[in-house]
Amino acid sequence: MDLLHSSIILLILSILSPATLSMRYELLSGHTKCISEEIHANAMSVGKYSIVNPNGDDDHPLPDSHKITVRVTSPQGTSYHEADGVSNGQFSLTAVETGDYITCISAVDHKPETMLVIDFDWRSGIHTKEWSNVAKKSQVEMMEFEVKKLFDTVTSIHDEMFYLRDREEEMQELNRSTYAKMAWLSLLSLGVCLSVAGLQFWHLKTFFQKKKLI
Repeated sequence: MDLLHSSIILLILSILSPATLSMRYELLSGHTKCISEEIHANAMSVGKYSIVNPNGDDDHPLPDSHKITVRVTSPQGTSYHEADGVSNGQFSLTAVETGDYITCISAVDHKPETMLVIDFDWRSGIHTKEWSNVAKKSQVEMMEFEVKKLFDTVTSIHDEMFYLRDREEEMQELNRSTYAKMAWLSLLSLGVCLSVAGLQFWHLKTFFQKKKLI
């Protein structure tokens, strides 16, 4: 139970803290980088990606070498998003199962090789909601905004607690099953040992009777 309470506390801290996956990384032409994110069933997830302009100015078009292919798949391999030969884009999905969802970004093959810089942002759960864009200046609207934000946080914690409880029940059932199998294996081993000992006793008794030693 202490483990469950500790898990719930860590869960609350992780939900209340910023958990958005945001990064900038380099990708060489012809290479692929995959990023995984654990998403719970029925949770919303959104992401966006773009190639950083090497000219340092968005007014200049990107070179032809700066194109990427993007794939987003579920733990079972179901495709949620596909984009070929693009420089930027976004995706959104609602998870139908709990597990690691994978986003793979591939830089198109180009000679000579070119180094691309990728901006990638991936949000899941309550972090998918851009609350900063919803907030208003009015005091009443600000209060409403805070209540909605708190409600979403509580709902997310509630769902995660049920998820942890289900996982704990699964682990307990697995432990009970393992203990039962070990008990049967122990009884079987004991039965085999007793059978072998009985056969050895019978064999020795028969041997000594034939030799008329007993």
